[in-house]
Amino acid sequence: MVNVQTLDTKETKLSGAIAPALANPAPLGLMGFGMTTVLLNLLNAGLISSTAWSMILAMGMFYGGVAQIIAGIMEFRKGNTFGTTAFTSYGLFWISLVALLIFPRLGWFPAPDGISMAAYLAMWGLFTAYMFVGTLKKNKALQFVFASLAILFFLLAAGDFTGIGWIKTLAGLEGIVCGFSAIYLAAAEVLNETMGRQVLPIGGA
Repeated sequence: MVNVQTLDTKETKLSGAIAPALANPAPLGLMGFGMTTVLLNLLNAGLISSTAWSMILAMGMFYGGVAQIIAGIMEFRKGNTFGTTAFTSYGLFWISLVALLIFPRLGWFPAPDGISMAAYLAMWGLFTAYMFVGTLKKNKALQFVFASLAILFFLLAAGDFTGIGWIKTLAGLEGIVCGFSAIYLAAAEVLNETMGRQVLPIGGA
């Protein structure tokens, strides 16, 4: 999801010309993912009411969705295949989830049943599981984000497949932890770079 290597703040040579080092887009994508994930899972855990849906949909469309796509495009510019794939994919996940919730309300398509939603979430769990493997040579904080996210997707899929309420509640609580872990990593990358020293540890690769 993120290029977590130490940033090169020096000028880089590109095609014979001197070009400034590029900024790290990872904190933007991580915050978009983390904040939206926390808010949605506060609802899944029953800690906020269903009146929060408009707020969650707005966050999912713009900060969870658009901001992560922007971060993915910026990672492409830096030549980071992992970051490009992760941020762009999860940004589009949020937009697709918003569409799944809004389209039935507009009368365009019927709402997906529990089995269909379980399949949708399981596919995202599979994607996240193989992306987790890609984090094994990166820092521990990033590994935790992806491991907890894979668990979250599979728990949500199990909740929709079985219709058992406590599984969804458990998924919500686990998702809050996952979201805050992404927020922590975003904060660490911003503060560590800004201060020029380790303010928040992330467990080096």
